[in-house]
Amino acid sequence: MIRDDLTQLIERAIKKAQKKGDLPQFDLPEVTIERPKEAAHGDYATPVCLGMARLARMAPVRIAERVVARMDRPDFIGSVAVAHPGFINVTLSDAWVAAQVETILQERERFGHVNLGGGRRVQVEYISANPTGPLTIGSGRNAVLGDTLANVLAAAGWQVQREFYVNDMGTQIELFAASLYARYAQALGHDEPLPEEGYPGGYLVEMGKEIAAEFGDRFLRMERDEAIRALRAEGLTRMLASIKADAGALGVHFDHWKSEQSLYDDSVYGTVFNKLSSEGWLVHREGAIWFRSDLEDRQDSGSGDEDRQREKREDKDNVVVRSDGRPTYFASDIAYVGDKLVIRGFDWAIYVWGADHHGHVSRMKAVTRALGLDPNRVTFILYQLVTLKRGGELVRMGKRTGEIITLREVVEEIGADATRFMLLTRSADSQMELDLTLAVQQSSENPVYYVQYGHARIASIFRYARERGVSLEGGDVSLLTHPAEQALIRQMIRLPEVVALCAETLSPHHLTHYAQELASAFHSFYKECRVVSDDPAHTELGKARLKLVLAAKTVLANTLHLMGVSAPEAM
Repeated sequence: MIRDDLTQLIERAIKKAQKKGDLPQFDLPEVTIERPKEAAHGDYATPVCLGMARLARMAPVRIAERVVARMDRPDFIGSVAVAHPGFINVTLSDAWVAAQVETILQERERFGHVNLGGGRRVQVEYISANPTGPLTIGSGRNAVLGDTLANVLAAAGWQVQREFYVNDMGTQIELFAASLYARYAQALGHDEPLPEEGYPGGYLVEMGKEIAAEFGDRFLRMERDEAIRALRAEGLTRMLASIKADAGALGVHFDHWKSEQSLYDDSVYGTVFNKLSSEGWLVHREGAIWFRSDLEDRQDSGSGDEDRQREKREDKDNVVVRSDGRPTYFASDIAYVGDKLVIRGFDWAIYVWGADHHGHVSRMKAVTRALGLDPNRVTFILYQLVTLKRGGELVRMGKRTGEIITLREVVEEIGADATRFMLLTRSADSQMELDLTLAVQQSSENPVYYVQYGHARIASIFRYARERGVSLEGGDVSLLTHPAEQALIRQMIRLPEVVALCAETLSPHHLTHYAQELASAFHSFYKECRVVSDDPAHTELGKARLKLVLAAKTVLANTLHLMGVSAPEAM
């Protein structure tokens, strides 16, 4: 990446200036490369000389002048300038920029890939909603964040596994099974009440009818507890099939579905429990088994982590095994992180959780450390709620059910592409509004339409060129000197840096902003530069511009595919 090349050039220039006596000796600060807000300031800039003023006992501008004087000038650099109060601004060479069209056409679908992961293994676990009901729009945001991040990390050189964690044991599943039994019995004409705190949703009424139609009164002829266990398994199978279908409608597919129950059946829990117990991390108290938060707090006392010091967990949050012998969700979480990092050997585990789980993050970090693992090997992305609007009015209930708004309802109304793009436009830690009316507008106000229309417009250019018998063969990209051409290419070559930014910060929302900026650059180029013309004098330039728009089509498609959004040939 140019960003990394510039970093090395400037570091070498500083060291050379020190060696030649232009600057005094001191340890080099970190060289950061930025993109100036104004194009007039160049393509890249670094403020490093501002940070060296105290070290060099010299004005930042003078430092910058001495560093620039010692900088090498590879072919990609057009000019280097010093700007007050001490920035070094770098402008890329127009000829080099034009030549990047050929690079993009050579790399095609791999353009934008970078090697940050070095082939290391990362698991991204997302959605993981309790299999007790249909996916909601909140789960949709989880899905889009996790799935796009998985795409980005794969493009950044990681080996990625996408996983859905199935909470198939515990209180909620038992309530689900008992609720399904009631709905099944009611479908057969029995006056069976829903359990207290059970699931009243209409989807269970339908499921109860389906099971009654398929199996008749088979489960009513069993002992009640046996029937509830059987319906638990049947309901779980049907609910997971529904969740898979809902996720699939959004273009989300998983490499692995991990059962919570399997952690116990495969002795993972026992292995992890014994390790924590033997090393003094578990204590018996009040008939239960607890994770030693006092040991955790002592370990943290010198860490300087103010957030961890501030978030003191209550003892009840650290119960591992209840007094009746049943393991808690925390027990499963402990076994699960050990399963990921030790047994399956992932180098890194990323969890995508709702913001309401923020209190569990420090606890999970502590458990990871207690297992003798680096807590930095687990990362938690916490996302905020989604508010739905239609024409400025708040949408509170689903149209079909009059209850919760399901992900499937939203996808059916606005499409998978719009759902994914819109849910990705804000950073995970920002609350967001999804305007269902805007999402289907065919106008520049709708960001997904605006970006996809750019791709479709390019496809139409090639259809027109074929009708005219115009080819890009032999096109000379050195002819691409028009400011609009140069501006478009400069946007195109940003993709590797955007992928790196998304991967390094785990913030895939940057893709949506980049996609809009790239589409804007293309639409501006389209207005100013004719691609296919009947003028013979335009022939050679037309071939070069066909290469340019093919490269732009490639980069737009790569960006859309990273977001899991389609790149249409016509709209």
